[in-house]
Amino acid sequence: SNGALPMFNFFCLLTAIAFMVYGLCCIFSGHMVVEFERYRLARFRMLTGYLQILGAIGLLVGFLFIPAAGLVAALGLSVQMMLGFCVRLLIRDSLFQCLPSFGFMLINAGLVFGFVNRLT
Repeated sequence: SNGALPMFNFFCLLTAIAFMVYGLCCIFSGHMVVEFERYRLARFRMLTGYLQILGAIGLLVGFLFIPAAGLVAALGLSVQMMLGFCVRLLIRDSLFQCLPSFGFMLINAGLVFGFVNRLT
């Protein structure tokens, strides 16, 4: 379906940029230190950042060269966002605060299907 291709490209690149930025913020931003303490997950902040950077790189590698790498990255980021959404619910964040993780979970789930289509 050629109509879906520009949307796939857009969401793949947007998501890769977003996770690269968020991953770098997890590692280098003092604000994220405070946020991860609020999530009660301070010990996972650096790991989260590195996994998100790795996911962003995987999306780009999948987009440009190896669809299987994009598939794994999108799947991993989708699971990570599902867990992030659950954490936000557990700490009783507002709906507005929960929406980005939920949205990125859905976008990455869509990218999984896009990459599966590129493999077949």
